[in-house]
Amino acid sequence: MCGIFGQISKYKINQEKFEKLVKHSEQRGVDSSGLIHFDGGIYKINRADYNIEKLLKKIKPYNSNIVLGHSRLITNGLGDNQPVIRDDICAIHNGIIVNEKEIWEKLTVQRKYQIDSEVIVAIAEEYLKNNSDENKLVNQILSKCRGVVACALLLPKRGKLLLFSNNGSLYVGYLKDDIYFASERYALDQINCESIKQIRDEALILDIPFSEQNLLVIDDNSRTENLIPEFKFNQNEEKLLEFKTLKELNLKRCTKCILPETMPFIKFDDKGVCNYCNNYKKRNKPKPKEELFKLVEPYRRPGKELDCIVPFSGGRDSCYGLHLIVNELGMKPVTYTYDWGMVTDLGRRNISQMCGDMGVENIIVAADISQKRKNIKMNLQAWLKSPHLGMMAMLTAGDKHFFRYVEEIKKQTGINLNLWGVNPLEQTHFKTGFLGIKPDFEEDKVYTNGVMKQLRYHSKRFKAMLESPGYFNSSLWDTLSGEYYRSFMQKEDYYHIFDYWTWEEDILNDTLINQYNWETAIDTSTTWRIGDGTAGFYNYVYYTVAGFTEHDTFRSNQIREGQLSREKALQLIEDENQPRYQNIRWYLDTLGLDFNEVIKVVNSIPKLYKEF
Repeated sequence: MCGIFGQISKYKINQEKFEKLVKHSEQRGVDSSGLIHFDGGIYKINRADYNIEKLLKKIKPYNSNIVLGHSRLITNGLGDNQPVIRDDICAIHNGIIVNEKEIWEKLTVQRKYQIDSEVIVAIAEEYLKNNSDENKLVNQILSKCRGVVACALLLPKRGKLLLFSNNGSLYVGYLKDDIYFASERYALDQINCESIKQIRDEALILDIPFSEQNLLVIDDNSRTENLIPEFKFNQNEEKLLEFKTLKELNLKRCTKCILPETMPFIKFDDKGVCNYCNNYKKRNKPKPKEELFKLVEPYRRPGKELDCIVPFSGGRDSCYGLHLIVNELGMKPVTYTYDWGMVTDLGRRNISQMCGDMGVENIIVAADISQKRKNIKMNLQAWLKSPHLGMMAMLTAGDKHFFRYVEEIKKQTGINLNLWGVNPLEQTHFKTGFLGIKPDFEEDKVYTNGVMKQLRYHSKRFKAMLESPGYFNSSLWDTLSGEYYRSFMQKEDYYHIFDYWTWEEDILNDTLINQYNWETAIDTSTTWRIGDGTAGFYNYVYYTVAGFTEHDTFRSNQIREGQLSREKALQLIEDENQPRYQNIRWYLDTLGLDFNEVIKVVNSIPKLYKEF
């Protein structure tokens, strides 16, 4: 996934305007970059594993009349970069092709690289051997590829540039004789383009200088860290992961739900029913849908104009929420994704697949992935020196900027309405409970607001941080500012889709998997949290030390809502709480931490239950 952009001028590019396009493209990622420019009758390609602004300063292609580029958030592909080149055909692509393996099996040309985007160029290479119609070429690509395809395809020996997209994540605008394109309209608005058009229904085919010369390619690779470490199964490592069955744990559990005696602040009455059950108020009780239709009516826009923002993680709830918003509510959304470095490729593929299938634009805001992971690493190292279950939330604090950038996207798009797909049953009192904070049974929101509640939380956490001074590191501002945007910033034009639609797991899973071929994980049976790179690790810690995870609290809420029997819930958690080796290994590899050392520390933490 990346930001793609370009300028095609009659004489030479406008440096000031081009640099603004470059700057905005970095919102989508700074992990690697690439430039294409026409110079002396030759199309020159520069690829680098550093940010686009640095590459631009090095190349300075300002005397060229054609410059195209990308700023990339590394996703599929371990080492290869864009632009992707085959047989003097060149492409820059925003999105992920989720069915690349199936396409390669049907092509006669051989695969050369690891990057998924290569399949676009391979289709073009094979097609153009015997055909000349560029419009039909675009149809071939879009009909074969699943996932988001927003692409600039360069055909130098035909003198053509093809711009096309299947989800609208590509815009073109004009300034006098100059043509500009970018992944988002906002970039073109910033340079005062006119006649801006979203490319979705049909390709834009532009004439560019013809060249018989071979493409000149220069790669600059200096990165020492691997942002997408290759998974290598290690049986001895997997054996380190401990797992006790429910029978082996032998924990007293609520007779109504399945919460165990190790749940913070749990109490049982004389019937063995816990206080969480006795104080539970049903949350999955939607208001009439007609109310939501009335609420969104003033936001609807005529024709094909976008009218709402859908925060989109690629998880099952936001994906199903998008399905409802498009097909039931009849809105025309743009999705927004915040990638903070712990979104797995599985999550990214599901984002691409849903947006591609539904023809929905996806705006990505990517953090500095390297820096975010360094922040997590520092906090995890501090945690390992003084393990504390109440401090596990420090490892996921970096994702709270999700709430901050919603406001930025509202400004950029001019769209105020944002519709969230948050599961009302994802309530986990224990995460703050282990910090010594009693559950507020009156709270009816997934995220707790309120100044006093936050001050109490930060006071408790500060005391825990003193036990391991390593928490006082350079990541602290990132943590605190993210939590401010989540908990204190006033939210306007903000509605939850599941306040009006019942959340039902079977219907949700059936719709996503059967209708959209939504991808599930290979290391767990659950569809929850599978795109989250942190979930496998923190749930392993909770289960190893306390004998339960967030799956226990979620299934307990389903029991209270009448969606699940207690017997079925126990069967489910027996499976769902098993260690996710692949997810845990990916997490520790991305942080550059030794799997054996970390797991041995976790396994040695004193248990909250008696071991037999």
